[in-house]
Amino acid sequence: MVKSAMSCIYKNPNSPIESRVKDLLSRMTIREKLGQMTQIERRVATPSAVRDLGIGSIMSVGGSGPFEQASSVHWADMVDNFQKMALESRLGIPIMYGIDAVHGNNNVYGATIFPHNVGLGATRNADLVERIGVATALEVRASGIQYTFAPCVAVCKDPRWGRCYESFSEDTEIVRKMTTVITGLQGKPPEGHPKGYPFLAGRNNVVACAKHFVGDGGTFNGKNEGNTIASYDDLEQIHMAPFLDCISQGVCTVMASYSSWNGIPLHASHFLLTEILKEKLGFKGFIISDSEGVDRLSHPYGSNYRQSVLTSINAGIDMVMVPFRYQLFLEDLTYLVKTGKIPMSRIDDAVERILRVKFAAGLFEYPFSDRSLLDSVGCEMHRELAREAVRKSLVLLKNGKEPKKPFLPLDRNARKILIAGMHADDLGCQCGGWTATWDGRTGRITVGKTLLDAVKETVGSSTEVVYEPNPSPETLANQDYSFAIVAVGESPYAEFTGDNSELTIPFNGPELIRLVSDHVPTLVILISGRPLVLELSFYDKIEALVAAWLPGSEGKGMTDVIFGDYEFEGRLPVTWFRTVDQLPMNAVKNSNSEEPLFPIGFGLSNNGEVL
Repeated sequence: MVKSAMSCIYKNPNSPIESRVKDLLSRMTIREKLGQMTQIERRVATPSAVRDLGIGSIMSVGGSGPFEQASSVHWADMVDNFQKMALESRLGIPIMYGIDAVHGNNNVYGATIFPHNVGLGATRNADLVERIGVATALEVRASGIQYTFAPCVAVCKDPRWGRCYESFSEDTEIVRKMTTVITGLQGKPPEGHPKGYPFLAGRNNVVACAKHFVGDGGTFNGKNEGNTIASYDDLEQIHMAPFLDCISQGVCTVMASYSSWNGIPLHASHFLLTEILKEKLGFKGFIISDSEGVDRLSHPYGSNYRQSVLTSINAGIDMVMVPFRYQLFLEDLTYLVKTGKIPMSRIDDAVERILRVKFAAGLFEYPFSDRSLLDSVGCEMHRELAREAVRKSLVLLKNGKEPKKPFLPLDRNARKILIAGMHADDLGCQCGGWTATWDGRTGRITVGKTLLDAVKETVGSSTEVVYEPNPSPETLANQDYSFAIVAVGESPYAEFTGDNSELTIPFNGPELIRLVSDHVPTLVILISGRPLVLELSFYDKIEALVAAWLPGSEGKGMTDVIFGDYEFEGRLPVTWFRTVDQLPMNAVKNSNSEEPLFPIGFGLSNNGEVL
């Protein structure tokens, strides 16, 4: 039993972290060690599970929260209650609560929603991304949460992949440049910080997670959870390189990928997880599985579970996102340890890494939420930052049918403006997946401004703004519009629900564009997580085209640029194909291969010059 704080090195914040880890590990039973390796969903986090089993971490799966539209204070109440349970355990080891805060604290109502990574990649702005990390960390910590499963540093090689928007770019060097988000989230390690060791600056920072190790953006035909067929040299140079930058910034955790490399699932790869990531790259934080990643090692899904646990833990997974079958997981893991199939040295390595992160994060000293941070949630400063990110991410692809006659910027004092398309007034579509829920939702899902809201706030007092989601030919023929803004694009999606082999603009987008542009000079704003097919039948008719990606909650960032208050700065982070038959565009092709519609890096300035 623990006699006093004086006799417990692990409770002494002045002791070196490695001494605290060693001391605490020496006091732990096998059950307590295995509990630390287990991450469960909040809905099954009972007092007996957290306190008696010593569960190490709790998570929210796919937006799971206290209740619908719960605010940050309600989240903080919930997380603090879980923490009280953990501190009542024999050794008082705090839990670490994890959430998918991938573009702001996107599961929490009223939080600032930043553009998804593909849009940030269009900015090429490492400082901007770092500042977004700082703001996100504050809003996450305000909700009592200490751990975000971000950033995704995948290099997306095929836009058919349903997670394309989670990638900063198809260019490894751009992705590497954007890893400054790690420093924003965790803080900057001081000079001399040991290489590979986790780092957290203080209570205003969050534990980050570089994901998904490794190659998930390079799967065959862009299939989610698919197979990346590549030599080790290509895997290292293209897909692994960003992880080196994350490790050099003290990233605390790395998440294994659902995908496979040359047929071997990453969750089962001792070579990549242990020999490469831990030994060659010197990563000293912990490796976490993806949600139910262990279940995916067997077919049918979830079968032969004990063997899957054996394979993944021996491969190098340290903490397992169960998230629901934790009792079965602990039963099987206990059996495998007691029978020697998983050596105790492997368990101790995993627990050491988990405790190292918890000590580095200051959880033993400050386990509870800091309510003074609540005012930061959705604050004006953060929304202005998101607005800045939106305007810097916009890529101008066309401006006028003739180069010497630019269509943009628009006249804010025009007599009458038509706004068309459901995406013009749908905050859920504007935010995309991983917002409010796992795969996102349409509608007014959080606090923010749609494109329509922004236009109405931007135009002159005498300008009439008419919103018709689906205008009829008769409506168009009988009105005298100065110009039209047509917003089209994708509905929200995440992971496999976004895998798409056709990549056409949905919701009759091309037909809407053709209809409006036949009657009115038209600007098209495309709201999407990736390039989509741009048919010549409407592309030639429109006056201007802007790729807005998935801009998030601050629609005024779009009107800032299209009405000329700011210049266009964004450049394509990915190649824009002509037809899906060309994909993947970055693969080696024969000399007869058709050129892309727009190359990576393309973007026009306000005066029509290529940036």
